[in-house]
Amino acid sequence: MYETCVFDLYGTLVDIRTNEEKIELWEKLSQFYSYYTAFYSPKELKGAYKRLTSTLSAGREGVRRDAHEAFPEIKIEEVFRALFEEKGVEADEPLVRHAGQFFRILSTEKLKVYDGTEEMLSALRAVGKKIYLLSNAQKIFTEYEMNALHITPFFDGILLSSEHGCKKPDRCFFQSLINMYRIRPESAVMIGNDGICDIQGAKAAGLAALYVRTDISPNEELPDADHVLEHMDMTRITEILTAD
Repeated sequence: MYETCVFDLYGTLVDIRTNEEKIELWEKLSQFYSYYTAFYSPKELKGAYKRLTSTLSAGREGVRRDAHEAFPEIKIEEVFRALFEEKGVEADEPLVRHAGQFFRILSTEKLKVYDGTEEMLSALRAVGKKIYLLSNAQKIFTEYEMNALHITPFFDGILLSSEHGCKKPDRCFFQSLINMYRIRPESAVMIGNDGICDIQGAKAAGLAALYVRTDISPNEELPDADHVLEHMDMTRITEILTAD
């Protein structure tokens, strides 16, 4: 039925929990910045981070505040660079990236693929499906997390919102994927756990949609998708996507 499978990442293939409120995060991150003479107290650093994130994302907030990424279309590197600059420190790209990744590691409490994810992706490849990722996510986090989870090689193409200036459910983001890889929308399906970003976005772009509710799905009614799973079931996802 489907030649092309387009996946969301977090909450669909990867189970993640982050906590940016814990004081230990800001204590350790302030220590990291102090190594490069950018001196902050933990409270000051947290306040500056929130202020800069809000300023950079002004006018382009996420679809709703309970989405996994509140400001997916900004480049989060800009925030970590600005934190150095506000203390008179000129940081190069590797230092900025490492600061952001250190923040992500400190804030991450859980990061794992859902049981059966690799087997499902392997089954799709075995029957010749094209597999793509379309995610509202930050490259400096997501690219490296996918490598750590050993799932990058499964994909024929990966599009992250931080690199394209737009995010799901914006049709332009879906169209970027369609145009770049010459996808036929009528033979493609989007698989995701968000009724607005993944399902409504996909349908507006002419794709079929498979919705799966997971623990980090937004609090919403079941969407009008072609296929609806009320809980994670990789075996069932595999059956749907490989059906003739």
